[in-house]
Amino acid sequence: MTKSDITGFIREQLRTQSSQWNLGTFGAIAEFQRDPDEAFVLTDEHGRLAATTARGGVGFGDLSAVRLFASETAIGQSWSHRIALCLPADACAMNRRTVLTELGPDSEALRLEDRGGILFDMGLGTLQADICIRTADPSLIGVLRSAAGRSLFEPGNPAMGAIVAAGPHRVFTARFGRCEVYQPIPPADGKSPEGPHTHVLPKLLRSGRTHAATEPVPDGFVPCAHLVPAHPLKDALGRRQPWDQQAHDAFQAMLGEYGDVRLLALKSRLAAAMASGAPADAAAIPDDRFGRHAARVLLRQLAQSGPAPASDWLALLEGENGEKEEPAADADDYGHG
Repeated sequence: MTKSDITGFIREQLRTQSSQWNLGTFGAIAEFQRDPDEAFVLTDEHGRLAATTARGGVGFGDLSAVRLFASETAIGQSWSHRIALCLPADACAMNRRTVLTELGPDSEALRLEDRGGILFDMGLGTLQADICIRTADPSLIGVLRSAAGRSLFEPGNPAMGAIVAAGPHRVFTARFGRCEVYQPIPPADGKSPEGPHTHVLPKLLRSGRTHAATEPVPDGFVPCAHLVPAHPLKDALGRRQPWDQQAHDAFQAMLGEYGDVRLLALKSRLAAAMASGAPADAAAIPDDRFGRHAARVLLRQLAQSGPAPASDWLALLEGENGEKEEPAADADDYGHG
């Protein structure tokens, strides 16, 4: 795809209310979505394509090196889907700071009124995203400046407690864009608010992985952000809804444009075999993780759009009861998909 093609696709999806977005890494992601009647501002100018609301925003700059990659993952009796915005592994790295660092006024903030706020890198050392906070609160700035140069997780460091209490803007940045969240930070035992929010999970960050093991990614590329289009079986909060054939068709078209040709061919072959009445034991079932996920996703989709697969196919492909998804920051945590 050309830069113009990618920009046009991103522009269309920013205008689409049901599209959700996230940016970050395994264990630290910022998510953006908006409600059907929620006011939003679309910025479409040279060097900046963004959507913002009173609760958060997502914006993109130079998309010339981005590769779009669509995929699906079986989860329980349903599935997730997403389109990853990937960069080459040798071109995705951000600053990888490991201590709290003051960066100065955030001149690249998505909203003009936020550009005087002071940006601090939290020092999480992640590869494809800098995990930052932004504040204009003099009290919080004072605490953060006094703790600069130290790890947030150092015993006795007051910075993390001050951040949680003050609830500053969270700003996650990648080479081609950023996601900002303006809503308060919930307490450690609290529930994330609906709409834009963030997850920072030190246990998962310590794995050093760039993405969930259940998400296929092209060799040599790293996913830095994701688009999660409307799901045919789940609403924006992940709740089951009546089957939406239009949403299904829309994502299958995206999968055909940006997906793995091997997995697309597998789904097509298995669907044809099921439709012809061929017995399941005559099918060559893939023994790799992503092939099994594709086959199981197909079963779930056919069960909704009909006709339902024969029992021998269900028994063969679901015999392992699926593979468990990994906690948070995994495919099913990337919005309603």
